[in-house]
Amino acid sequence: MDSERIRELVYKSYSSKPDYIEVMPGVPRDYMRIETLGQLLEINYKYLSVDEQMRRNLIAKRRSGTNPYPGIIGYDDVIAATDRAILAGHDIIYIGKIGQAKTKLAETIARNLLSPIPAIKGCIIHDIPTLLPGEELARLLSGRDPEHTSLEFHICNECEYRIRDDGLDTRIEWVDGMSRYRYVLATPDISIKDLVGQIDATKIARGATLYSIESYSPGQLLQARHGVLCIDELPVLDPRKQVVLLSVLQEGKFTTGSYPVIFKPYVRVIATANPVDYTHASKIIEPLVDRFESHIVTHYPYTLRDEMAIMVQEAKVDHAYSSVILPIFMLKLVARITHLAREHPDVNKEKGVSVRMSIHALELLISEAMRVRALYGDAVAVPRPSDMHAIVPAAKFELSELEDSSENRRRVLEQIMEESLKQTSIEYVMDVTQEQLAGIREEFRGRSIIVSQASLWGDGDKGERGDKGRHGHDGAYSTQLAGFRELLGLIDGVMLKVEREHIEFIEYLRMHGIDTRLLDIGEGSSDRMGEVKASVFELVLEGLRHIRPPVLDRRERGVYVAT
Repeated sequence: MDSERIRELVYKSYSSKPDYIEVMPGVPRDYMRIETLGQLLEINYKYLSVDEQMRRNLIAKRRSGTNPYPGIIGYDDVIAATDRAILAGHDIIYIGKIGQAKTKLAETIARNLLSPIPAIKGCIIHDIPTLLPGEELARLLSGRDPEHTSLEFHICNECEYRIRDDGLDTRIEWVDGMSRYRYVLATPDISIKDLVGQIDATKIARGATLYSIESYSPGQLLQARHGVLCIDELPVLDPRKQVVLLSVLQEGKFTTGSYPVIFKPYVRVIATANPVDYTHASKIIEPLVDRFESHIVTHYPYTLRDEMAIMVQEAKVDHAYSSVILPIFMLKLVARITHLAREHPDVNKEKGVSVRMSIHALELLISEAMRVRALYGDAVAVPRPSDMHAIVPAAKFELSELEDSSENRRRVLEQIMEESLKQTSIEYVMDVTQEQLAGIREEFRGRSIIVSQASLWGDGDKGERGDKGRHGHDGAYSTQLAGFRELLGLIDGVMLKVEREHIEFIEYLRMHGIDTRLLDIGEGSSDRMGEVKASVFELVLEGLRHIRPPVLDRRERGVYVAT
């Protein structure tokens, strides 16, 4: 195609309305079939800005009833504020303690509210060829060397030469939102060059001239081009580097002293900050604070149910090696430990207690059930109260009133665990009648029950090893309960309550699109249900120990006797 016809094609494409139906904001239907620059020009493709992509995608999802922020739970107020910020085209700073889903929100916005864009294939800064001035694009398509009409940087030097060489057959690819998301943790060793780019020694060695655009290697700002740049812990970034962000937020561009060009990243900046650093004078330079138009305060989950849902969603559980059933009261027990820790007088409130503590504690609890009862036999891995000691390594909090030593942290954690077990177990036996309590107390007269992690519910495993069974324990729970008719009746009643709670909670999880396999009790085999009953059994014993007046007392080595 001669130069004149190329010029006409470019002019027509640039000046005409889009010749396509959108499948989503700014994206042609059948867009994956558009693979060359020529095809892009033929449909008169028009780029939508990041603000417009986010705004229109949000509106479309809200109108269709689709959740724009899947995986974000218990944040109705934060989500409402985020919606407002996106509709207003604001840069956002999320202010909150550790583990409050701040960076997860930034990722979710990039993943779900950015439309795919057509970039030159393989370009790390997502160069869109149709953003070149028409004259410059026509020149390159005619096979001539680049000639810039302004100081503005439009596409990189490598892409210019690719268009010159390949013409209308220049390959493009559709780049999704997460591929245009960049995360920067603000640490003292982050340099200005990391943000704005630098001279690339490799390119110099290949013949590029020093300080010419051919020697430039882009930083994070351009690598997030047409997307989202997340700056985590912004106050840690020193003031000189914050000035670079100020230029982008204020004018939409930046320069670097090495290169006589103006870079426009077309990026939306989302930052995070800890409340202590955010309110500390001079941690963030005043003009930059002002340029973040929306300052959104985050928080920990207000309710146990929301914390529990997050735990199930985020916990890493491999179902391939063992069948796992998570009783809802064990989930509640762990979530309550974290909630109690956040309010404990000795725990540092400024640092906070992350939801990650709940998640990692749950993972350890499930692992302990697998380690003790599932890996060396056929038992289903069902966490129990007797497994709770396993969560100690997940205790992630600092002490403020006491010396922050490992001994003191463990002591405080044990107090919190005991209180959580008390509150949770009482919740399941609070409806027991006085007649039942009197009957259970009578059943324990002169008798005891021994609780052990290694004990199973059934007793089909004694074999030649006698009453100790496969794990060397003190007898299966079902065997020990022979003659405890009132206690068995209470256990069966609690089992029914647990099953109802599972059904209700699974419905709630499914509303959020969360995998519910962990909580699927189902009908199952007698062994499967027996292990769930074993966990309920331990919970009931704890409830009878904590109600007032108490019916049982727990002695050393897990021995329960009447008070």
